[in-house]
Amino acid sequence: MIIERRMTRNPITCNPEMSLADAASLMKHEKVSRLPVLDKNKKLIGLITEKDILYASPSPATSLSIHEMAYLLSRLTVGKLMKKDVVTIEKNTTVEESARLMVDQDISCLPVVENGVLVGILTKTDMFKILLELFGARHFGVRVSYIVEDKPGTIAHITTALEKKGIDIITFGTFMGTDPTNSILTMKVQGASMTEVIEIIKPFVSQILDVQEV
Repeated sequence: MIIERRMTRNPITCNPEMSLADAASLMKHEKVSRLPVLDKNKKLIGLITEKDILYASPSPATSLSIHEMAYLLSRLTVGKLMKKDVVTIEKNTTVEESARLMVDQDISCLPVVENGVLVGILTKTDMFKILLELFGARHFGVRVSYIVEDKPGTIAHITTALEKKGIDIITFGTFMGTDPTNSILTMKVQGASMTEVIEIIKPFVSQILDVQEV
């Protein structure tokens, strides 16, 4: 799956001349925690986040009044505080590559650009929505995790056995096993009880790790 299908289009943005006070107010109003910064040609030149503004704000321990702190924030502009070296992706970047970038770079969002122009943004919230879908979290069924030998044909045997019993597979994922010789599979199915699912897959698995109706 590519990001173009999952990114948030037309994200809320700001310009470098905007004051930090106005940027903070815009984030609060739009219920977002970051703003891509665009120049006059709509090119992405930076990113400002709630944390950036929070760290730039005077400490409550100072002797400044609320009005004085608000005045200081109104004098500081986004362009002076924004991150300029922004990690970006293109709309044809895969979901897994985007997730790897977010983890490796320890960032909470990825602006999506095309020829330098912002076309969307991918956030951790977007990634969580993808995760919910991958695990079929919004569908009721039997969810089972188990260990299988890492060899060709294993998954085919399991899915064929389920298909013969008329059981619908909602989701199916593979994960790193306990050692190089095996894999952990997690799936959610509909059309059978927990006992029936276990009996069907038991001949093909090494160990049942967890099974529940969710």
